[in-house]
Amino acid sequence: MATDQGLTKDTILASVSGYREQAETGASRDALEKMFERDKESLRGLGVPIETIGDRLDPDDLREARYRIPTAEYALPADISFTPAEVAVLTLAGGVWSQGSLSADARSGLRKIRALGITVDEPIIGYSPRISLREASFAPLQRAIEQGRVVAFPYLKPGEDAARSRRLRPLALVEYEARWHVYGIDVDADAERTFLLARIAGDVKQTRESFDPALRQGAGERALAGLAAVAARQSALLEVNPGSEAALRLARRARPAEQGIRVPYVDVHVFADELAGYGPEVRVVEPADLRERVIARLEAALTLHGGAPHGGAR
Repeated sequence: MATDQGLTKDTILASVSGYREQAETGASRDALEKMFERDKESLRGLGVPIETIGDRLDPDDLREARYRIPTAEYALPADISFTPAEVAVLTLAGGVWSQGSLSADARSGLRKIRALGITVDEPIIGYSPRISLREASFAPLQRAIEQGRVVAFPYLKPGEDAARSRRLRPLALVEYEARWHVYGIDVDADAERTFLLARIAGDVKQTRESFDPALRQGAGERALAGLAAVAARQSALLEVNPGSEAALRLARRARPAEQGIRVPYVDVHVFADELAGYGPEVRVVEPADLRERVIARLEAALTLHGGAPHGGAR
């Protein structure tokens, strides 16, 4: 990036740290050139563009070719600028995600921000949060969304004994109520569907079938709106111990009720798992179906640890 003219391979091997040390320790020219070619591919794989400038009279003659990283590929548009505080926020946002979860565009954008050379103000907070992904299906689904490829995966719905294969045009990955979902078009049903990543019961396989990337436009917003609409149609009346973890967590999405709080939810099975995790801190008043599911989970946990359900526990 330091020169518009580019550097020859000889110059790079003789001056760039790493190659120079290898040469000084007796590495052969052939070994250095193989290392150079591997490094070029690694950089390109990271999204760093590398231009090869050959002889204008004989473009196929690369003996004196020059290599450069075009600064235009790293420069921000002329009408965009950031204050040091804004750069700090953007850098923090990039740091929230692990590198394996960042899309190629996001990684490229983060490198541009770091390459701006702007002095960043003092840290805006004393720690850097992290978003961790336990679902192995997240990464392959993200790649399929970026590449516009149909995927196939086994999906296990509650109450079913075996997973069924689904084929999906994945359009967006969204987080709702602390759980990740993939939204897209079910190929076999020819309809929009949202799947919970935690219920994908095997490998996500990318097929050769592609779809128009334009379908991704606004997909995340549609997915979240659909989940919110489902939650708006069903809610649970809960009694929660004041000051408990359950009270703190559930209050974020609850509204007051005469007997406690009313909390909307999307999936009765997932919500039952969450409420059972709070143990005696929360009691389900209604609906009865949710209450029975929570009790069943608590009784199963008790039995697993050597206890026996008490008749009047409900």
